[in-house]
Amino acid sequence: MQRRLGDALGVYVDAMRYPRGTEDQRASMWLEHTRRPGWKAVACVETPACVETSAGVEGPAGVEAPARGQTSAPPEASRAGGRSGPEGSAAGAPELSSAPMLGVAYGYCGAPDQWWQQQVVAGLRRTGTDNDRISELLTSYFELTELHIHPRAQGRGLGEALIRRLLEDRSEQHVLLSTPEINGEANRAWRLYRRLGFTDVIRGYHFSGDPRAFAILGRALPL
Repeated sequence: MQRRLGDALGVYVDAMRYPRGTEDQRASMWLEHTRRPGWKAVACVETPACVETSAGVEGPAGVEAPARGQTSAPPEASRAGGRSGPEGSAAGAPELSSAPMLGVAYGYCGAPDQWWQQQVVAGLRRTGTDNDRISELLTSYFELTELHIHPRAQGRGLGEALIRRLLEDRSEQHVLLSTPEINGEANRAWRLYRRLGFTDVIRGYHFSGDPRAFAILGRALPL
């Protein structure tokens, strides 16, 4: 992640339409997240022959970035959207490692000492959710922290490919995420989450320090 952090944050800023300079404010937090238990990242990059979904932005491109304490997955890249090259062909590691990044996603195991979980617990309690349900949701979950596709690459199925690769072989019981509320759920992110079976956990939630309303969505694993 550190090697391609600037590229990943560039995708994030462009996808969210944030002003330039936001990258500098987020960089230290993204790096801190890489040290959390169960952290995993995936990215998709563009090569002249095809669009590759490369599992992992640490280590050789095309190799899954393993959770701490785990070994890496076999060096392979799964195709998603765009023009595919010949069956079985894949760009080499040097080519992928410098290819333009089109999308990035990462997450990690949720834990009680994390700010996001504390916010979600507070929101659930305000909605009257009982302690058994809170425990069921939050005892074992993967937080899908970031998922961003560059605007010029949206609509190709890359977001779904990244989520599926990110969540494969996870040992947690649930996956949770937060996404800004949109009238009528009328954007690609919402349509993707609904298509993948994410349901409402909390709606209209305001995180501390952010004026926007968010939805907390979740579903059982495996995907």
